[in-house]
Formats: sequence, structure tokens, C-alpha cells
Amino acid sequence: MGYILNIETATKNCSVALAKEGKTIFYKEIAEEGYSHAERLHVFIEEIIKEAAIVLKDLSAIAVSQGPGSYTGLRIGVSAAKGLCYALDIPLIAVDTLQALASQVTISNGLIIPMIDARRMEVYSAIFTPNFEKKREVLAEIITENSFDDLEGTLYFVGDSAEKCKLVLTKGNCVFLEDIKYPSAKEMCALSYEKFKINDTVDVAYFEPYYLKDFLVTAPKK
Repeated sequence: MGYILNIETATKNCSVALAKEGKTIFYKEIAEEGYSHAERLHVFIEEIIKEAAIVLKDLSAIAVSQGPGSYTGLRIGVSAAKGLCYALDIPLIAVDTLQALASQVTISNGLIIPMIDARRMEVYSAIFTPNFEKKREVLAEIITENSFDDLEGTLYFVGDSAEKCKLVLTKGNCVFLEDIKYPSAKEMCALSYEKFKINDTVDVAYFEPYYLKDFLVTAPKK
């Protein structure tokens, strides 16, 4: 079994992890306001490969965070992943960004709701059980005081939307784990390995990130 390189660029966190049989052995990441993914990503990849004392040809697959998230961030990550897959002739694995975010939570009861900030009071969210099984598919939704009223038990919210959402979601069963803000390539490692074992890969030529919403181009202010 070779290595899987995991790439996460869907949010402000630019993150790369090298794994063997689902175990993270090296990782590098940085979360910056300026979205320095284009500058950091390839440097991180080169540094991790060097630190692991391997070469790119030792990789068995590339895994990339598929979204939802930042349009530009996703494009950078997917483009890098595709380029490596083409050059090395290895498979591409797509990992659900919100599942990777939810995987940072350890609970025995309740539900995990990872949320990625969109705009204003809108978020990209999904709902997972403590075993990280998806209970509700990904949505782009505007958060109100009545959001998630149909869910029972304790609701654990993670992601970079906590600061704005906790002002609205004030019910007693809402718990915000504010130290978990961004998805990380570290949590992708186990998920990508499970997909690798069952040959759950995507077409390198035709795969596109899961943007969830159309990319909007706005004219610059004069």
C-alpha cells in the first residue's frame, strides 16, 4: 500500500496531509484571511513529500476536498489534485468537505451540524450522526431562530459560522464548538482511505468541485 496525499482548500484553511493506510503521518496547514492558497499549496506539498523521504511516484492516489466552500479555494485545490493525478497516472478521490469538518467532533449522543460561512446569514450545512453518517444532505440555507427546530437532542455546531449563528440559534440544545472552525486535510485521511479501498474514485477529466451555488461575478466598485 502506498501513500495518499490529501488536499483541503475549501475554506480559509490551506491544508495538506500525507497518509498511509488512513493514518496521518505528516501535515501542514495555515488559515489566513488573505486566502494564500495559490502560494502555499504547492510549497506544502513539496515540503511534506521531502519530510516523508518519499517521491511523488510513491503516491497511490490524491484526495481533494470537493466542497462546498470558497469558489476560488476549491478551484485551486482541485486543479492541483488533477495535475498530480494526470502526471502520476493515479486515481483522484473526492471527499465531502462538511463530512471532514464533522469528523473533528467526538460525541456519543446528539447530532453534528458542520457549517461553512457563505454570506450574510447564509451557510452551507449538513447534518451527521455521532458515527458521521449523513442524516441530511448539504444545503445552502439562511439561518433563522427557527432553523433546526425539527431536530431532537443536543445539536453540536462546528465551522466558521459559529460567531454569527450563535446569536440566532439560542435554544438550550444548541452547542457551539467554536474551537473547530475549518475542515482539515488531517480528517480527510481516514475518509479517503475508505474510499480508496473500495475504488470509490472520480473521473479526473470531468470532476468538478461541489460549489452548491453558481459563482457570481460582481463588478468592482469605482
